[in-house]
Amino acid sequence: MSEPIPRATQILRAGHWIERTAKDTVTLDFDDRFRRRKRYTGERGTDFLLDLEDAQVLRHGDGLLLDEVGGVILVRAAPEPLIEVTAASPDHLLRLAWHLGNRHLPCELRGDRILIREDHVIEAMLRGLGATLAKVSAPFQPEGGA
Repeated sequence: MSEPIPRATQILRAGHWIERTAKDTVTLDFDDRFRRRKRYTGERGTDFLLDLEDAQVLRHGDGLLLDEVGGVILVRAAPEPLIEVTAASPDHLLRLAWHLGNRHLPCELRGDRILIREDHVIEAMLRGLGATLAKVSAPFQPEGGA
């Protein structure tokens, strides 16, 4: 009979634990970092079940505390294909952000630019509004909901 798979039921937020003590690491895109329950295998082979009460966003540098067996799994945000949105002025960028928010799109706000997922319809809208777009590969960490 096989042993039960370890469960991760608690998130240790980035900066509130020591990363170098992690027993393993998972590198995940945004979709796999916004879960309640899913089985993962770490880069060193640790199988575990993420088993949270509610779906939560796992951020780069967070730790997942393993029940029973102990130890922490380090979460890394994987680079993914994104669109970098820039504008001619801060006011213009603010208007672009409003249009994206009006469509309830996940957006990462970085002061002088906005990162979104690739979407040809949204990209056409943004070009029509005068935005400058560039394809980039970066970890995606959009703003959380209110």
